[in-house]
Amino acid sequence: MEAYLVAMSIVTAIYVLLALGLNLQYGFTGLINFGHVGFFCIGAYTAALMGQIGIAWPISFLSGAALAALAAWPLGLVSLKLRDDYFAIVSLGFSETVRIVVTSEQWLTKGVQGITGIPKLMGFLGTGLVQSFAVLVLLVTVIVLAGLANRRITRSPFGRMIEAIRDNEEAVKALGKDPAGFKIQVLMLGAGLAGIAGGFYAHYIGYIVPEQFIPLMTFYVWMAIIIGGVGRISGAIAGTVILMIFLEGSRFLRGFIPFVSEVEMASVRIGIIGLALVLFTLYRPQGLMGDYTKR
Repeated sequence: MEAYLVAMSIVTAIYVLLALGLNLQYGFTGLINFGHVGFFCIGAYTAALMGQIGIAWPISFLSGAALAALAAWPLGLVSLKLRDDYFAIVSLGFSETVRIVVTSEQWLTKGVQGITGIPKLMGFLGTGLVQSFAVLVLLVTVIVLAGLANRRITRSPFGRMIEAIRDNEEAVKALGKDPAGFKIQVLMLGAGLAGIAGGFYAHYIGYIVPEQFIPLMTFYVWMAIIIGGVGRISGAIAGTVILMIFLEGSRFLRGFIPFVSEVEMASVRIGIIGLALVLFTLYRPQGLMGDYTKR
């Protein structure tokens, strides 16, 4: 039971990093990014490939973050010429393009066979509960640092500018400011966080294939920030925890619904999560950590 709880905590922490990145992009800047999993994929494959040739994990993680941020740069340029809804479609296409590339470039990524034998983080501690707990502590440390960095960014003049862009981009332009550079920087920052999350995922799971990086993962992260409260760092964290409780807790429903098969239960789980999202949207649109004085 302890091993299961630690494992779920690690997966939750990885999703928290993803949520912090997306929250910075959408919650504070208004960028509707449906391709967040693409940056996650880039970080995971970079860390996995570098780990296999013996490069230390801090270097491979930072390299994955840098490549993910670099990939976000041309996508940010595209966003300057598109309305929010069209950018959402383009970003979704970007994530699928990344997945197709890692599937087709078998000489590097092993294609559908995936990359195996990825070194475990804190492997010198063995492969038991102690090693998993050490990974969790490391993840929590990174989350705290990322949260503090997010807080510093959003409370700075840069943060006030991106919030102004989110609220009224035309007014920002009327004041003589150019939103373009700010939007690209935020997209790259969020992508970098997703890249780091991908590095943790690859080294923790130990095996990655393209089918692990489907759009559903992006929409899980969207659910998390909506449930927790868009534009709030605490909301990204709380929403992710609640989402994971829904995802994992619903696994035990089959004990109460014996006439539902294992395959059908997967759909039931998605339905329960969707219902929770609808209820939050109707009765708590600000999210769990939002302003309780507003509706």
